[in-house]
Amino acid sequence: MYVCICHAVTEKQVRQAVSDGAVDVKTLKQKLGVGSECGRCIQTTLEVIQSQMNTEPCYYEVA
Repeated sequence: MYVCICHAVTEKQVRQAVSDGAVDVKTLKQKLGVGSECGRCIQTTLEVIQSQMNTEPCYYEVA
């Protein structure tokens, strides 16, 4: 599924970028161009970010 039509960015690309550490729209905008044209993709991008973050294990240490 396309998340950003303006830059032909797919859900798979967004999920991969999140897996690689891009966990906000600002970073995805820099990496993929998401949200830099018409802005209609921002809500869907946020949903994909949240979904991907919920499926990946967290490796944070608790102090």
